Formats: sequence, C-alpha cells, structure tokens
Amino acid sequence: MLFANKEKGQGLVEYALILVLVSIVVIVIMGVMGTQISGIFSQVSSTLGG
Repeated sequence: MLFANKEKGQGLVEYALILVLVSIVVIVIMGVMGTQISGIFSQVSSTLGG
C-alpha cells in the first residue's frame, strides 16, 4: 500500500507521454500533407459553389 501513489503518478506520466507522442505525429503529418489537404478542401469548396 505504500507504493499506490507512486504507481498512480507513473500511470499519469505514461499517459502524458503517449499523448505527447500522438500529438507530435499528428503535427508532423499535418505539416507534410498540409498543402495537399488544403488543395482538397479548396476543390471541394469550389465544386459546392462556395
């Protein structure tokens, strides 16, 4: 029972690290494919008449 608080803290740190890694991957993907995604949205917008 003495280690319960440390294990909760460790789990929180692990979840935070996973969240940071996922956000870094998303940022890199958006940076690489940002212009392509922007072009797709522009094409859809012009097709819909906006």
